[in-house]
Parts: sequence; C-alpha cells; structure tokens
Amino acid sequence: MNFEQEINERKNHIEKILRSYLPAESGFAKGLAEAMNYSMLAGGKRLRPMLLLEAFRLFGGSGELAEPFMAAIEMIHTHSLVHDDLPALDNDEFRRGRKTTHVAYGEALGILSGDALLNYAYETAFRAFALGDPVIVSRALTVLADKSGIHGMLGGQSVDVMNDGKPLSGELLRYIYENKTGRLLEAPLMIGAILAGALEEHVTAMEQAGALVGMAFQIQDDILDVTGDMEELGKPVFSDEKNHKVTYVTLKGLGEARAEVGRLSERAMAILDGLPRQNPFLRELIASLVIRRK
Repeated sequence: MNFEQEINERKNHIEKILRSYLPAESGFAKGLAEAMNYSMLAGGKRLRPMLLLEAFRLFGGSGELAEPFMAAIEMIHTHSLVHDDLPALDNDEFRRGRKTTHVAYGEALGILSGDALLNYAYETAFRAFALGDPVIVSRALTVLADKSGIHGMLGGQSVDVMNDGKPLSGELLRYIYENKTGRLLEAPLMIGAILAGALEEHVTAMEQAGALVGMAFQIQDDILDVTGDMEELGKPVFSDEKNHKVTYVTLKGLGEARAEVGRLSERAMAILDGLPRQNPFLRELIASLVIRRK
C-alpha cells in the first residue's frame, strides 16, 4: 500500500469516528446542530486527529481511548475555522471548496455554531473517562484545554486580530504562529503519547516536534497563499494580501520562507528519529505537510 492509499484509509476511519460523535439534527436546536455538522463534514485533511492516532500508535496505544480526543480536536480546529471566516475577522466566503458556514447559515449561526463546536469538543473528550484510566484522561484533557485556550490557539488568534494591518516584528509574528497554529499541532502529538502511556520525556519530545511542524506548516500556508490557486486550495488565494496581513513571506521573502520550512522540518524529523519507537507513516505524514500544495 502506498502513502496516499494509507492516508485515505486513515481518513475514512477518522470520518467514521467523527460522524459517530456529531450531535443529532433534531429538536428545537436542530438548526444549530445542522450548522455544526455542515462545517464538520466539509472535508479537509483531518490532520490533527490523524496525528493524534499515529502518536497513540507510536507509543503502543490500541483500542478506542484515543477516539473521543480525535473527534474533540477536530471540533476545536473546525470551530477556529468557522470563526476565522466571519465578517469580523477574515470575511472569507469559501472554505474547503464550498461556502463558509456564516454564508450558508447566516452570521448569527456562524458565531453560535463555532461556540457550540468548542464546547461540544470538551463534552466529547469527557467521554474518554468511560474508556480508560481517569488520571491519564485528565492529563490529556489538561493539554487539550491549555493548547486551545488563552495560552494557546485563542491567545494567538487574539494577538493576530488585534494587530491586523499593523507592522509586525518577527518576534510578534512568531508568537502568533506558535500559538494560533502550532499549539493545535503540538496537542494531538502530546495527547496521543499521553493516552498510550508514554514517558514524560517522550511527551515533551512530541511537543517540541509539534512546535516545529506547526511553524513550518504556517509558513507553508503563507507560501501557498501567494503561489497556489483557489481550485487547488479550496479557498481564496491572496487572502492575506487582501486583508493587509503581515506574513512570513511579506516579512522575509519567498526564498527565505521556503528555506525556513526546510530547516524546521529537518529539526522535527531529528526529534522523531531520536525516539525509541518509530512510526514510518507518522514520519512521512509530517514530511508531507511541509511540501503540500493545499
């Protein structure tokens, strides 16, 4: 089986898990559930649950314990996309090749469905208490909350919004990238390791690898915004330019951005190669992120 086949096999597995945890479209709040599910079922790489599953397998994990967290982290990521697309932020009309949630359901449900997905993510993660050691599940929940909150993704998002259109230093841009993007790539690698019972030093190594991958992933996103096309990406190109955003590309240039992606990728690979266990698919998955075209 080649790499693309393996990815598709895992994506199909993840899709089934996600669908099993989505809210029922019934009752008085049916419209909210529909908007939540619209954004969750819009496709995408399913990168974060895939990273979580492969980190879980890397350290010998098996069974269903990782599944609630796989669904939860995709809900948190999707919530961030729904809100990122809103008129008050990026005001994008297309995501993953179709209308964004606020365009399809109206701005009010766009806001509320994003809120609901964030809350429902934790409701979903709590289900892991019925599947495994509560101490381990609590540790994983702590990471999930920390990496997605004010000290993580949302903190980075807030700094990004507050400095929109303003000149940014390299230090501030790095803070935004490390938090807005990086923390939610660190989290699945750490959570997968924790749920599998990995040693603390190995959980830390996964956090470090995730931070490097997150930075490379965001810089590659900047590169794609100026070199890709809408049909391939499934979202508008030159979105950053339209919104007068400072990016790594505008700050350092396209050549340096590409070089930095390579450096960050090499450092992440070195960390993975230094672990006592190996997962060839996880290594190839991470390598593919920094050379992706969408």
